[in-house]
Amino acid sequence: MEHNIKIYTTITKYKYVNLAWTLLFAVMLLQLVGCNAMHTAVKKRDLRVQTKMSDSVFLDPVSQEKRTVFLQLRNTSDKQGLVIETEIKTALSAKGYEIVHDPDNAHFWIQANILKAGITTADENKGILSQGYGGALAGAVVGAQFGSGNGQGAATLLGAAAGFVADSLIEDVYFNIVTDLQVSERAKSGVKIQENNQAKLKQGNSGYKSVTSNEITDRKKYQTRIVSTANKVNLKFAEAEPQLIRGLVNSISGLL
Repeated sequence: MEHNIKIYTTITKYKYVNLAWTLLFAVMLLQLVGCNAMHTAVKKRDLRVQTKMSDSVFLDPVSQEKRTVFLQLRNTSDKQGLVIETEIKTALSAKGYEIVHDPDNAHFWIQANILKAGITTADENKGILSQGYGGALAGAVVGAQFGSGNGQGAATLLGAAAGFVADSLIEDVYFNIVTDLQVSERAKSGVKIQENNQAKLKQGNSGYKSVTSNEITDRKKYQTRIVSTANKVNLKFAEAEPQLIRGLVNSISGLL
């Protein structure tokens, strides 16, 4: 009987010790969540905007009479309110370029298509930029795993719940505008360029048709992808949009 009492006492003490460690772990986890949320709120309190190109484009300098540009700007994203034509015309005109409506009369062609405009993540953004012109819009997805144990599992759930509350109040938000850009310049007089195009057209689920075309042209073409990114705590797209457009316009007009 006395032996059983000692065993029961030992087990009870072990349970209390385990509970104490669990509560301590939970308190530390809650403090960590709160510190991380506060750190994010302070570090990301100001709007930060970056615009990057997947590939550099270098165009030949031209004389004043050749500073003519034809613009073809498209927007196939779900943000149809994004319009950049006026801003680009203003920026190019300020640099001494004339906007013409006939492509045959233009020395330069600028063709751009806004593919995506909306929320993103830092990792996805890097993936989209690295894909380059014509690449996929899918980025990397990073997940996190938490260890589980006897009492630590409950504490982790408690920390996760606290993290959910903190994230709902303090959210690290990224928005981007993804644009594929093609710039063409007229080659020097007498120079002809052979352009080879290859395409694979899907035929059902397993087959495809290969199409090849060859063309002699008088234009040199360059392709790149532009990704403008805005980041701030609790950022809304309406706040990010003007700065994202400004970065995109500066990037396109800066090529000439």
